[in-house]
Amino acid sequence: MIDLKSEELLTLKQVCEILPRRRRGRRPAFSTVWRWALHGARGVRLETLRCGGTLCTSREALQRFFDRLSEHDGTAQPEQRLGYRTPGQRQKAVEQAEQELAKVDAQLQREGF
Repeated sequence: MIDLKSEELLTLKQVCEILPRRRRGRRPAFSTVWRWALHGARGVRLETLRCGGTLCTSREALQRFFDRLSEHDGTAQPEQRLGYRTPGQRQKAVEQAEQELAKVDAQLQREGF
């Protein structure tokens, strides 16, 4: 969520101007940024707010948007990905869940279920 106290607002047009050049040296089109705001990209929407009749975002919201896209497509570092666990951590979690399930099962059997 955009915090007006700590984030500088940018219009979507300004976003087009600050993003790096892409294919053939062109900046992203306004329609691309508009689509990120309205529909998102790969399930991730760019945070916006309406200031008068203008749709705005912030540098920080852009950072969060691109971070989420990176997490979503797996290009983020493993430790930065949401919910990432090493195989050892995953195995330990499975073993712990199995132990908890066995305890609950034993308790239910003692109670006659």
